This record gives sequence, C-alpha cells and structure tokens, in this order.
Amino acid sequence: MYSYEERIRAVKLYIKLGKRLRATIRQLGYPTKNSLIGWYREYERSENLRVGYSRSGQKYSDQQKHAAVKHYLDHDRCIASTMRALGYPGRELLTKWIDELHPEVRYRMVGRAPNMLYPDAIKSAAVIELCTRKTSAQEIAQKLAVCRPTLYNWKNQLLGREVPASMKRQNNSPPVPDAAELQRQVESLQQSIHRLQLEHDILKKANVNRPGFELTSRSWTVAIPPIRRCFSAGIPPG
Repeated sequence: MYSYEERIRAVKLYIKLGKRLRATIRQLGYPTKNSLIGWYREYERSENLRVGYSRSGQKYSDQQKHAAVKHYLDHDRCIASTMRALGYPGRELLTKWIDELHPEVRYRMVGRAPNMLYPDAIKSAAVIELCTRKTSAQEIAQKLAVCRPTLYNWKNQLLGREVPASMKRQNNSPPVPDAAELQRQVESLQQSIHRLQLEHDILKKANVNRPGFELTSRSWTVAIPPIRRCFSAGIPPG
C-alpha cells in the first residue's frame, strides 16, 4: 500500500518528466506501470488523489511469479531493477514472493527501505579486491550479495572518485631511441671510457717512480685537470 504522499509525488514527477513511465519508475523505484497510469488518470479527472487508497489485488500466474524472482536473483538482487524490467509486481508482493520461494536469500531493499549495514573491514576488503581485481566487478558483488553499484559507492567513500576502480596498465617508460641514436650513444660512451683509461695510464706512469705515492680518488681528481689542459694545448705531460 502506497501512501498519499508517495502516489502524488509519483504523479507529479511523471508529469514533470513528460509522462515518461520508465523514467519515472526508474527514478523512484516504484510503482508498476499500470499503477502509475491509474494514479495519473485519477489525478487528471479530479486534479487530486484520494487520501485513503489501497491497491487492488492483482492476480499473477505461477510462471510470472517464478520469472520475477528469477530476474531478481540474476540481476544484482535489486527489487527496483526487477520492477523496472518486468513492469510488475509491486515491492511488497515481490518481497513476499522472494520470502516464499527463497526464504534463505538475503535480499537488499532499495528506495525508502534501509540498506543492510556492513562493517568497515568488509567494505575495505571489498574495495581492495575491486581495485586489484582480475575478475569482473559483478563477480565480486555476487560474493558479497550486494548490487554492483554498491561496490563503487564504497570505493568513492573510502578512496574518492578520482581513484580508478581497476588497475590499468600504464606505459610510463621513456620512449626507446632508434638504432642510430643508440649507436651514437655507444660510440660516445666508448670514447669517454677510452679517454678515462688513457688519463689513468698517463697518471699512473707519471707517478710510478714516486716512493709512497698511492693512486687514490682524491689524487685522481687533483691530477686529471692539468693533464687534460696539457692535451688541449698539445704539451706532453711530464
């Protein structure tokens, strides 16, 4: 049974959205198409709705009942989604069918009904699995018996919207130079190594007869600049 406020809100939204049934039901999560049309016709006749209202009992076949429950189980266990897709039944009746056919199922109400509360530890573990997953987000949602959008809501709450919900391969490596550039780099390195080796040999030879002299990194640093100046001026070091 829908209250007067719920019915009048649905009718006004239906008019505001250009009398689009699916858009209205999708936004509110209720009612069925036939109920909304009936409410609108009543509102059109009297420009208001009756305060006291009870939905007339609708008869559905067992096939329709099982089809509705199956759709609910196969599509994120979302009552509003099943109502939008099939156009029937109402929330209360579908809940009754679920309890009747699958009493073990822990269903999740939508709309004005309260959501099931999950500990922060479960939310954190679910978000980590979502962001590092190798499977689909739908499979993770099914393991937790929640709707897929719930996982993304948890991710936004814990990490923010700017954090991606999956690991994407990013190519941050610098561009590989072409063969000619690599060859130039190799030749330049070879020349530098050869020059350093020559400088080392010259320094070692120049000081080989000095008693107590030890070729250290400091002596290398002090001696190399004069040797380089000699080479530049064409003067043999000695």
